[in-house]
Amino acid sequence: MSILSEKEAKAILKKVLAFSNAEECVCNLNGQLSGNIRYARNTVSTSGEVSDLTLAVQSTYGKKSGVATINEFDDASLEKVVRRSEELAKLAPENPEYMNILGPQKYSKANTYFSSTANITPAYRAQAAEDGIAPSKKNKLVASGFFNDSHNMTAIMNSKGLFAYNVGTNVNFSATIRTEDGKGSGWVTRDYSDVNKLSTAKASKIAIQKSIKSAGAKALEPGKYTVILEPAASVQLLSNMFNNMGQRAADEGRSFLSYQAKKDEKDAPKNKLGMKMFDERVNIYSDPHHSEVPTATFASDGHAVKKTYWVKKGKIENFQNSRYWAEKTGTQYNPTASGSGQFIMTGGDDSLEEMIKNTRRGILVTRLWYIRQLDPQTLLYTGLTRDGTFFIENGKIKYPVKNFRFNESPIVMLNNIEALGKPVRINGNMVPPMKIRDFTFSSLSDAV
Repeated sequence: MSILSEKEAKAILKKVLAFSNAEECVCNLNGQLSGNIRYARNTVSTSGEVSDLTLAVQSTYGKKSGVATINEFDDASLEKVVRRSEELAKLAPENPEYMNILGPQKYSKANTYFSSTANITPAYRAQAAEDGIAPSKKNKLVASGFFNDSHNMTAIMNSKGLFAYNVGTNVNFSATIRTEDGKGSGWVTRDYSDVNKLSTAKASKIAIQKSIKSAGAKALEPGKYTVILEPAASVQLLSNMFNNMGQRAADEGRSFLSYQAKKDEKDAPKNKLGMKMFDERVNIYSDPHHSEVPTATFASDGHAVKKTYWVKKGKIENFQNSRYWAEKTGTQYNPTASGSGQFIMTGGDDSLEEMIKNTRRGILVTRLWYIRQLDPQTLLYTGLTRDGTFFIENGKIKYPVKNFRFNESPIVMLNNIEALGKPVRINGNMVPPMKIRDFTFSSLSDAV
């Protein structure tokens, strides 16, 4: 029962709204059917499945709202959750930023569902794990990994007649493979909407190669280097930047996109909308219809979403905002898809091999981890390289190097681009490999 058809979801939500006495009422149905398998030391350690369907009801009187949730769906339970939300609303303080619920919207249809992923079985997961473990054993390496597939349903209905429905699928796989002495480590991650695009054997082969090649790492002096960042090395920095592109924080002076007016400057803008912030090759957008990273075509409030550029040719094109802030500032409301922080960065034509070949002296980075913010105004972050860091000299990978701690901002990074490759899907986003000059490594790390 966790994944309902559109007809079934609509029937339940209509019944819920029929119980409502509130001035406004919004109902959200969220269904999940997922499975996973985990392995460590070349052996499966855990596996499981999760099936759940949850109803959340928000009742509002004036600007006072209350929310109650339940996962029982008999009539008595449905009425109970509605009454509870109404009781909470009457007890709640007024929300001065409350926005009245939306009326009916027109939605386009995105291809977010793949039966191949929805029909994954425990036997399939076991084979996917074995396909990752077997080549590791063959090479006398030690593998650990996690495979997770999910089939999700979201439906929204409110008392003004809005109804939105989407069903989607996703599969995620990651593996860490190390040498028996623990001195070499390789890592790989893959995620898709359609599991037919995933081969855990092929993905694991990449981690195996990096594990073998990263053994015996040499220490290299920290400093500024030309780096080639694989998508896994830059995705978190880019995601952190994307999640900080809110209009309100910029308008209130709390963001890297806040405009610092000069002393004698009159009628200065509050934010950097329309200003050039990055290399002109930088284009970042969201698109629910992207074939590789499709999402629902509506936001969490039911508002329709469409393709939106956030950065175009290095300039800030749009901000993320709320309906309240958009109305307060007289700007366009720019919501993102429900449950998604999807961003797509366009790339270039250079392959990873070409970037290495064209590098006189630099460092290839597999991924960054344990990233923490140091300064919100400049988006300065610190973190560590991990699971395969290599020194490049005269167009060739010479040897593995010990991992570094870095101190860097994605703003600086996106102004120091030397080359871009073809974007690939990672963590539900599209990110290209990047060659960046003057990337700052501040110290060494003994972790592999």
